Amino acid sequence: MASLKDMRNRIASVKATRKITKAMQMVAAAKLRRAQEAATAARPYAERMAEVLGSLASKVADKNGASPLLVGTGKDQVHLLIVMTAERGLCGGFNSNIAKLARADANRLIANGKTVKILTVGRKGADNLRRDLGRNIVERKDFQGVRQLTFSHAEGLAKRVLEMFEAGEFDIATLYFSEFKSVITQKPTALQLIPATVSEAPGGAAAKGAAAAVHEYEPSEEEVLGFLLSRNISTQIFRGLLENSASFYGSQMTAMDNATRNAGDMINKLTIKYNRQRQANITKELIEIISGAEAV
Repeated sequence: MASLKDMRNRIASVKATRKITKAMQMVAAAKLRRAQEAATAARPYAERMAEVLGSLASKVADKNGASPLLVGTGKDQVHLLIVMTAERGLCGGFNSNIAKLARADANRLIANGKTVKILTVGRKGADNLRRDLGRNIVERKDFQGVRQLTFSHAEGLAKRVLEMFEAGEFDIATLYFSEFKSVITQKPTALQLIPATVSEAPGGAAAKGAAAAVHEYEPSEEEVLGFLLSRNISTQIFRGLLENSASFYGSQMTAMDNATRNAGDMINKLTIKYNRQRQANITKELIEIISGAEAV
């Protein structure tokens, strides 16, 4: 049985840990609001971009010379998985859930005889996938030390992906990130980037009830579509980064809140155990004193 001193030290240690988890929870809550606003603001732009691509693709997809970013290379042998996670842990199952989805898809593709290449964005993704799929990781991108992710970071990633595609290093590219739903809910998501997935009926229900608008493009539709396809990759990657950031802080806030509560419960249990053992020691000493006095 641990001594009273050991139990006091353990209670003090758990209290110090609770202060740290409480502070991390407050920091995550403060950063979550800004990250959530950024992710929410990026969604309409990304969705509208998909609608415009769908409108243009319906006009030029069947023409000769359509961009490979839209119609693909005609093969699906080599797959590039872009797995985006966080640089840090202490966020519950946030990183492992994204890696789990990517690992399942990678194993399924490998079982079907496909070649899988992985580009990780974030230190935790590489660490999580290194054991099972380490030889499939072709490149790592870390943003450790970057205080705030901007569109320039997404453009750099998109440029690298396009360089690999133009060099014929893969046929299909899929982006993995966590879509922010709420503080307690983050959904691991897989989004195909190349070839681009476009809606067959852009505009949704609102467009069906309205008269179809006629647009004239200058320069040609093919040139506009080619530019938008490249821009769409940067846009979707940036959206994924923002969604990941909001999901990370939401998951971290929840994890630190649970840790703080658990630390409080542990302190209560240790305090009760400490008081009982202290009372037992006092009672034992009193019995020894009384027994000694009676013996005299």
